[in-house]
Amino acid sequence: METNQFLGSQSVGKLMARYAVPCVISLLVGALYNIVDQIFIANASYLGSYGNAANTVVFPLTVIALAAPSWPGTAAAPS
Repeated sequence: METNQFLGSQSVGKLMARYAVPCVISLLVGALYNIVDQIFIANASYLGSYGNAANTVVFPLTVIALAAPSWPGTAAAPS
């Protein structure tokens, strides 16, 4: 059985690279999706500025919805 002893012995920089970089990449992919979505909505003549406004309002809610499941796990982690 593999244990997580490396969390207490490795440097913070290595741990950040191992755990934070995938999270940052996923957030960048989500932001890129939002940018592409804005471009397609802007090109739709029947939506116009209302479509872009709706997307601008919903994107932060999407980020919160993606982050919310990690909050209980973070709060329950041993110190």
